[in-house]
Amino acid sequence: MIRPQQITVLGATGSVGLSTLDVIARHPELYQVFALTGFSRLKELLALCVLHSPRFAVVPQQELARNLQDALAAAGLDTRVLVGESGLCEVAAHPQVDTVLAAIVGAAGLRPTLAAVEAGKKVLLANKEALVMSGALFMQAVHRSGAVLLPIDSEHNAIFQCLPADYSKGLGTVGVRRILLTASGGPFRETPLADLMSVSPEQACAHPNWSMGRKISVDSASMMNKGLELIEACWLFDARPNQVEVVIHPQSVIHSMVDYVDGSVLAQLGNPDMRTPIAHALAWPRRIDSGVAPLDLFRIARLDFQAPDEHRFPCLRLARQAAEAGNSAPALLNAANEVAVAAFLDRRIRYPEIASIIDEVLNLEPVIAVEELDAVFEIDLKARTLAEHWLSRSGR
Repeated sequence: MIRPQQITVLGATGSVGLSTLDVIARHPELYQVFALTGFSRLKELLALCVLHSPRFAVVPQQELARNLQDALAAAGLDTRVLVGESGLCEVAAHPQVDTVLAAIVGAAGLRPTLAAVEAGKKVLLANKEALVMSGALFMQAVHRSGAVLLPIDSEHNAIFQCLPADYSKGLGTVGVRRILLTASGGPFRETPLADLMSVSPEQACAHPNWSMGRKISVDSASMMNKGLELIEACWLFDARPNQVEVVIHPQSVIHSMVDYVDGSVLAQLGNPDMRTPIAHALAWPRRIDSGVAPLDLFRIARLDFQAPDEHRFPCLRLARQAAEAGNSAPALLNAANEVAVAAFLDRRIRYPEIASIIDEVLNLEPVIAVEELDAVFEIDLKARTLAEHWLSRSGR
């Protein structure tokens, strides 16, 4: 008998983590949950542990760990609870783990994801910040360790499926002209610009097509999500920023495309459900059932496309500038955005001020070369400090 793959799910209580566990549960003969991690949703994490019986669970604080350990014991489970970043890195790099789903949102996911890479795991990457913050260092670790890196973002997974198997030789070498990165345009695609000053966090989080966490939903509304994906695509597929074009596609049926020099454009289509790219990456190079309904083209009836308006989406412009500058610029961009989005969700700033904060941080902090991981976190801290200074200076 084939031993089921042992899976660590980093960020199990988030939308991507839950979708991953749904796919895993459909194939118990192929996959087994080794470890689950969560941040603040203790009840949800406990329920997942009861359902999947992992060997380990990880929470951020010692008090939460004691509470969870007691609850697990009361449920008759021998799951061992670990704490903090060291616990995350332990379950990501554990010798018995085959595959790691990296779905912790933000900078907090960098070290455990890198630990999985350095241990040579099969890494299903949903944490785009890992590549945005430390792209060169991260990809060097992938090549050095022999880890298998597979993208879970629907757009990058679509690009991966549409590229030739030997794309690592260079996009131009294998006949690729450009990558077409699709975006829904979010909830404010047609909102009058004057009305953006008064939009609420609830409106920003009401994505028309996808069910996501609050931070990612705001990023989608501002199209910063697409800017971060542009940077990530450059690292994943060894592309230059000018080889990646963002295309607004409101139906979210085409998840991305690859344009070839012979005039062919290959596209990956599917219903907007994260279980499709997750199932693809879990089983790659095979295919398994994801639980996603077949695509009904007759019901969709039409596919629309338009160019993004950088006046409406200044975060996309800032992200492209950071991608072109390289070095520390993407890490500065990401950290400033995390602070700004958190402030918006807390109603401390208005929606357009997200871009204002990011712009100021990028203008104030010089771009420098990044040669070690500690430098990445120093840059991250500097950007956060500058963003917080903007807030305090403005009385927020």
